[in-house]
Amino acid sequence: MEEEYVSLAEMKGLLEKEKAARGELNQEQQYSLGHASTFAKIDPAKVPALVKELMAIPMMSPFNAAKIADLQPTHLDDVRAIFAKERFSLPKEDAEKVLEIVRNHQ
Repeated sequence: MEEEYVSLAEMKGLLEKEKAARGELNQEQQYSLGHASTFAKIDPAKVPALVKELMAIPMMSPFNAAKIADLQPTHLDDVRAIFAKERFSLPKEDAEKVLEIVRNHQ
């Protein structure tokens, strides 16, 4: 089985489709759908293009790209916080590029 990271917006869309197909979700799925509905900040249709553009930045991982899609950072410190757990520091130019990409996809 292949692992794939999805944003909250994409998860919301997947759970809504599943709810329509089944008629009902289990309790964990209902909690997940509620969380995604509350916190998703971007249209699910825009996420793949945003992630694709972000992946062009050196040292960008699929996990961090999905996190950026979820959080929609607006300041350099927000971008740095996303990369705080990494063993490297994202250069300022790349962090600014992240902010520009996010602005273009809002």
